Amino acid sequence: MIVREVDWDDAGAVALRAAQRVEIAERYGTDDSEPGPAPTADDITAFYVAYSDDGTPVGCGGLRRIDESHGEIKRMFVAPSARGSGVSTAVLNRLERFGLESGWSRLVLETGTAQPDAIRFYTREGFTPIDRYGYYADSDDSLCFEKTLVASDPATDTLCESCE
Repeated sequence: MIVREVDWDDAGAVALRAAQRVEIAERYGTDDSEPGPAPTADDITAFYVAYSDDGTPVGCGGLRRIDESHGEIKRMFVAPSARGSGVSTAVLNRLERFGLESGWSRLVLETGTAQPDAIRFYTREGFTPIDRYGYYADSDDSLCFEKTLVASDPATDTLCESCE
């Protein structure tokens, strides 16, 4: 697997985000469950796609810069056929590395009450619950999390070997 930064309109990125929106619509029973503005090429600071060994796009995630010290994870998704293979961890590690390289001290995110798999994943990866913020403050279906970014020791960091 390899994780690469891509343009927002990259074909693999577009396909993965479309699949993510279909899955979210099925879980929440509506195709308009996002409390805030949907991310766009104009407000996403970085977007990454994970590719399987045969070059198939299998996961993605992006970052929206909030201010000088933190960003928000957007459109994190792994194709069902690739779940459980480490794709989500590889993409998240690349997002965290980008945040550190950008001088950010923390990442925040919003996920939903109908996404227990995402809640388990983010909790396992060190994210802690926070009060709902911004556009999510009044959304009963929203759960928000944060993680303080800490530089890892490159000598022991084996999770981003495939990151570019």
